[in-house]
Amino acid sequence: MTARIAVVAPVYGNAATLRPLAQRVAAALDGRNWRLRLVVDASPDDSAAVAGALAAEDPRIAVTVLDVNGGQHAALARGLADEEAADAWVCLDADLQDPPEAVPLLLDRLAGADVAAVFAGRRGRYESAARRLTGGLHRRVAARLTGLPPDAGAFFAMDRDVRDAVVRAVRDGGAPSVVLAVARARRPVTSISVERDRRPEGRSAWTARTRLRQSLRSLTWAVRSGR
Repeated sequence: MTARIAVVAPVYGNAATLRPLAQRVAAALDGRNWRLRLVVDASPDDSAAVAGALAAEDPRIAVTVLDVNGGQHAALARGLADEEAADAWVCLDADLQDPPEAVPLLLDRLAGADVAAVFAGRRGRYESAARRLTGGLHRRVAARLTGLPPDAGAFFAMDRDVRDAVVRAVRDGGAPSVVLAVARARRPVTSISVERDRRPEGRSAWTARTRLRQSLRSLTWAVRSGR
């Protein structure tokens, strides 16, 4: 039986990138059994309308619309929960910083059966120098606390055990990050190098202050939850 793949993307201010995202996912996964779940996180632009139009055109595209903005990780967890009937799951951003063309690389590495999750290691100048510095420090500390790769981010593929652990950790365990929640599965993980680009269009709901707050919440949760 052909493996079923669910790709989940949180959407906020991404009306301009959703159609190219869907086209690039379809091209990258041509010949595979895939679905794309767009989780519109109370986006203030026309993202919900664009996502709905895409779903009407292609039955492989599904949409979840959230009335209250919960942030990237809560939206990802909701999308993973909504996509239960799959064999492998992929999380990626809707703003095209995470290249859909790299999804097959993650899936092929996941199929090796020696790991349960594969992260797309962060490469490329897709963020400012200051953000790389603070983000890199956060990731190194998180890696030491959780055992995850130091370049782990929210672009990754996972099997059912990890998907279930992530959904439970975010929904029931208060995990502020789907990335840190991967550690709850206590399964082997790895990362592979993937080049990223700057966001071509759209915007993020996160300011520098909210990013710092998220980092502190994530590290606090990692310390308290342990391994």
